[in-house]
Amino acid sequence: MSTHFAVATVGVKAKLELIRVPTVKPTGDQVRIRNEWTASTPLDLHQNDGGLLVKHPQVLGDGTAGTVVEVGPDVKRLKVGDKVFGFTWRTQAEKGQQEFATVEEWLLAKLPEDFTLAEAITLPDNLVTVFHTLTADLGIELPWPKPNEYVPANADSPILIWGGSSSVGQFALQVLRYYGYTNVLATASRKQHDKLRNLGAKALFDYNDQNIVASLLQEGGATGIPLIFDCIGSKYGSIAPISQVARDGAKVAILLPVIVRDSTEVEAPEYEMDVKKAADWKAGVDARGVRTHFYLDNEFFRYHLQPDIMPTMLKERIVEPQRQKIVEGATLLERAQKAMDMLRRKEVSMERLVWSVSDTEP
Repeated sequence: MSTHFAVATVGVKAKLELIRVPTVKPTGDQVRIRNEWTASTPLDLHQNDGGLLVKHPQVLGDGTAGTVVEVGPDVKRLKVGDKVFGFTWRTQAEKGQQEFATVEEWLLAKLPEDFTLAEAITLPDNLVTVFHTLTADLGIELPWPKPNEYVPANADSPILIWGGSSSVGQFALQVLRYYGYTNVLATASRKQHDKLRNLGAKALFDYNDQNIVASLLQEGGATGIPLIFDCIGSKYGSIAPISQVARDGAKVAILLPVIVRDSTEVEAPEYEMDVKKAADWKAGVDARGVRTHFYLDNEFFRYHLQPDIMPTMLKERIVEPQRQKIVEGATLLERAQKAMDMLRRKEVSMERLVWSVSDTEP
């Protein structure tokens, strides 16, 4: 069997390494992609620095963008030469930080005209997370295609996005705006407020404000804020104040893992996977940890979220690609390591760390 290079985490807080992995021939409805672009994510950092759900050595990267170079016998939608992008994570063969990936075609979207792969790779993991969280954890209906003149039930009921300037938060605001939710609240540093207002936030709150809990309680009024989406998952930075805002009957969806302590250059991170233990929740609050990888349990989303919904939303500019911070480097390993170090040092704000997987042009 032929092989290719892949970026792997080989030990807790260790430097990344290049390893040789099998180049898997597609079968059934799989395609083989020449990976050209990927985007580093907090999960990469959690796996490398915290060993989260990792068996070393483990290939990294849940975002794939490139060109189809081979198709299985049952593939119906894609062909050799198609430019594609997607959220792929289940097996080593699907991972994004390697020269080739072999993936089922329903995990991939075709790249719309007028967009680059570097732009498109900012969507998959975040947009899938938003659709899964809003529907499975917060109980919000997101019909597709959206009916003409659709108005959701409780369109003016408050929804709080904690971490509106995060990658997930930005897409959550745009998706909720598209579906007609008119009372979306968001937290972010004050310098990001104008941008988030343009994405669909009605009211914005600075998470650095010592009075933020009181302000959110006042905004929620007598009935409170029934739906809260925590895009940060920090035990002390987001969950602690949210637990003071959430009242009886509220649903709270929190991105996992709960970060008890961030990774730094000298300290290892600490995580918690049970959100109910992360705070002293009021009686009647339904707090859930978001598990995006289970979105395939939704039969409609399995076959339509990435192949149909995602590229249509991009093509029609319902959502916009996030700003890219291109990570430069002479080699695949150098770019991957630079991106990991930048994640650890928190060198990004309202942008994605995007980098080229290929060292040569296709």
